[in-house]
Amino acid sequence: MKKITRRTYICLILSLLLLIGTVTFIHRFFANGSSWASFSSNSHIYTDGQISAGSIYDIRGTRLASYDDGWHYSDDRDIRLGTIHAVGDPGGHIGTGALSAFASKLTGYNIITGTGVGTTSGRDLYLTIDADLCGTARDALGDYDGLVGVYDYTTGRILCMVSSPAPDPYNQEEEAAEGSYINKFFSSTFIPGSTFKVVTATASLENLSGIWDRSFTCSGSVDIGGYKVTCGRAHGTLNISSALNESCNVTFGQLAVELGVNTMEKYVEKAGLTTRYDVNGIHTAASTFDFTADGLEGLAWSGIGQGKDLVNPCAMMVYMGAIANGGQAASPQILESVVMKNGLQTEGYSVKNTGTLIEPETAEALTAIMRDDVLDNYGQDNFPGLEICAKSGTAQVSSDAASNGWFVGFLNDEEHPLAFVAMVEGGGYGARSAGKVINTVLQAAIDGGY
Repeated sequence: MKKITRRTYICLILSLLLLIGTVTFIHRFFANGSSWASFSSNSHIYTDGQISAGSIYDIRGTRLASYDDGWHYSDDRDIRLGTIHAVGDPGGHIGTGALSAFASKLTGYNIITGTGVGTTSGRDLYLTIDADLCGTARDALGDYDGLVGVYDYTTGRILCMVSSPAPDPYNQEEEAAEGSYINKFFSSTFIPGSTFKVVTATASLENLSGIWDRSFTCSGSVDIGGYKVTCGRAHGTLNISSALNESCNVTFGQLAVELGVNTMEKYVEKAGLTTRYDVNGIHTAASTFDFTADGLEGLAWSGIGQGKDLVNPCAMMVYMGAIANGGQAASPQILESVVMKNGLQTEGYSVKNTGTLIEPETAEALTAIMRDDVLDNYGQDNFPGLEICAKSGTAQVSSDAASNGWFVGFLNDEEHPLAFVAMVEGGGYGARSAGKVINTVLQAAIDGGY
């Protein structure tokens, strides 16, 4: 009798384990089936290591890549290199490219029939990027490494996403430049330089009583915590607005110390800079900060945009969009639609919004200050016809290397709701290097109807 009871318990336990295993498998099958089917070892959809289904188009229907005994890209070199980080390379080294990130969509996988290729299976992907705009940005960067991003802050569509250096899929025999497979716009972080002063200004406007009536004196340097924080020149007497326009290190170093570590941490988080944005399943790198490193001196330099600050370009662009849009912006997206070979659309575009990244009153104030920055410092003649609001940055990366030039901002124009970020490695003063690149791209965007 005892043996029968024991065997009964064993059978019940085994049955329970079988049930749990079955339920677990079914759940994972429905949740992960598309990833399993599109795995690179599936010879049904991969030929010589290359996925062989579907085509990839830009938002205007320009074919960016298609498969016919191998992947074929644009014949225009600037477009090919300007869109490669969005499209992906045949070897699958670019994780943010559609060939890798959206492989399951390209194969035409569904839960009933699995995957297939041919005239009735596989899907075409339409991306939000504009091929000509990306080609223009790639050409504007010239021989410099760097990045360019432009998006519509009301819809979230990423219209331009360029990272340089980039591998050329038509010259695979040439050794790719170091870092060319990395999408700097999505996957990297960089010292932001003075572009970060917009965040420190935001925290100051929202936390320091009477900030608009205060005056600051810059003699070219200031002692903070026993260390000297310097400016490029003595700016004299400033208010908060002129301090941002003059990009005064002395003022913003002191403001960061006055705000303190906790407030600075709160505001980089509120601005969305530490967020890993989900761009149709592609996750951006999170910006990182350490306001406690190196005491008060470190806090001061962090408030200036140096120190331990590392900012993701995509997150900075979205923050610019939130300023332009009164506090919130559309979340960035790069996948416009998925279409079956028979023309049936299986996935469409829907707008998704961020939370409040900046208070509406502060956004309005910063819009005016950043517009004045263009008029008073950068020169409206350098941006003909553009109602541009911007902040430049010159980020020191090491003592023996040229500084990186940044230019971030937006168009204060309801007909052209575009936010942007550009960074030119070794470009020096941001308004001259990155600003020139952005003007070229924005002019092309306006001419293109965006």
